[in-house]
Amino acid sequence: MEAGTPDLIKLEDLEAASGRLSGRKHVLSILVENRPGVLARVAGLFSRRGFNIDTLAVGPTDDDSISRITLTLDGAVHPIDQVTKQLHKLVNVIKIRDMEPGETIAREMALFKVSAPVESRAEIMQFAEIFRARIVDVSRRSMTIELTGTLDKIEAFERMIRPHGLIEMVRTGEIAIARSRPDA
Repeated sequence: MEAGTPDLIKLEDLEAASGRLSGRKHVLSILVENRPGVLARVAGLFSRRGFNIDTLAVGPTDDDSISRITLTLDGAVHPIDQVTKQLHKLVNVIKIRDMEPGETIAREMALFKVSAPVESRAEIMQFAEIFRARIVDVSRRSMTIELTGTLDKIEAFERMIRPHGLIEMVRTGEIAIARSRPDA
């Protein structure tokens, strides 16, 4: 193909032959030593290779010396295998797992601060009840609602609550754990 031709190229055509792109969202669970600077090195590795991290959550594990980094990114943009190999080379990285969507339980938490005049509070409270959310703060003009669930559930709640006047929204990013095997 010559430069400047108007033909469209599909991403699948460019990389499908190599088999390196999965075209799916990747949820990486990375166990690392709990030391200063480890998160910066991991995030920097993705950044230097042109990856956009969609969500990033870091927290302790049952072992105080180990932290778990859970990050999500789009595997259709860049091949994921190359960056995971380079992650293994980082001294503080213990284990990396690319979690399969069907074998993973993933959740996110969000806080929504919503405009809540007296006349619309009942409807907002009904939405919260339907989505199994909790009202964690109330003032004369607003309510803050806590919701935990899948990405789809949080986005659906946001669509329902936004017309009432979404003042602020904060999300944690996805965390994930492998499903138990039926025979275990």
